Amino acid sequence: MHIAILTFDGFNELDSLIAYGMLSRIRLLGDAQWRVSIASPTPRVTSMNGLTLDAHIGLPEACSADAVVIGSGMKTRDVAQDAHIMGQLQLDPKRQHIAAQCSGTFLLAKLGLTGQLSACTDNTSKPWVQAAGVQVVNQPFVAHGNIATAGGCLSAQYLCAWLLTRLKGEAEAREVLHYFAPVGEKEAYMERAMGHVLAYPNEAL
Repeated sequence: MHIAILTFDGFNELDSLIAYGMLSRIRLLGDAQWRVSIASPTPRVTSMNGLTLDAHIGLPEACSADAVVIGSGMKTRDVAQDAHIMGQLQLDPKRQHIAAQCSGTFLLAKLGLTGQLSACTDNTSKPWVQAAGVQVVNQPFVAHGNIATAGGCLSAQYLCAWLLTRLKGEAEAREVLHYFAPVGEKEAYMERAMGHVLAYPNEAL
């Protein structure tokens, strides 16, 4: 199982790295076939706050992954206007689980993957996500078939729980959430996250 986290220059560290840390726990639990990769259009990308990362894979390999997470960043609109980058993003919700966070929802729209679906984004990105034709809802998480979106930096946990539930099972998703949750709040944290995820059954678009 391979999950690719799309990470572009100007990326939001919380989006990419919370997802990377939470999703990677499955391999630590013993699933040697579980793989999580940072995927970028260049070998190295720098975050909005100056953190530099070396990518594991390029965008073409990410497009063959079982699941793709599209993080946000301060240069998302520049990415959307880059024909070379966008031309490499051949994503297909019929064969992949696709999750987008904050301005990543804008890229989903530009790729023609949102259609008439409702979706989530952050407050800063909301005006131009709406201008792209997306019906933005005031929620932290929403899923339609194999596409899920989340709004707000700390909503990465919901996308991770959704992917884990779909790709490994509810028990594994709960274990990961419980491990990362704050001490003294673990049960409430886990139940809140799973409540969002389980509200959307696994149904085809």
